[in-house]
Amino acid sequence: MAEEEITSLRLRIEGFVQGVGYRAFAAAEARRLGLSGWVRNRADRTVEALVSGGTKNVEVFVAACMRGPVGARVENVELRNAEAPAEQGFRQRPTL
Repeated sequence: MAEEEITSLRLRIEGFVQGVGYRAFAAAEARRLGLSGWVRNRADRTVEALVSGGTKNVEVFVAACMRGPVGARVENVELRNAEAPAEQGFRQRPTL
């Protein structure tokens, strides 16, 4: 049985995404999917995330980020390849 491919991405989520529970939503989705990384608000009113794990689960996470939680209005999700995080697990980080 072949090992599953690992994907690591950095996401920048734009729209009405702060003050609506977006970070908690993203963290819960990532943990449910067994992904590693982090999520944080940025001073420019976007949300940034680093996510790493099995490609299929990362794709499910990205789709969830495109929807966001109830009350959010996601206008754009920018994706870039990234290095995997040093730590396992998924956490919320302070605003940058």
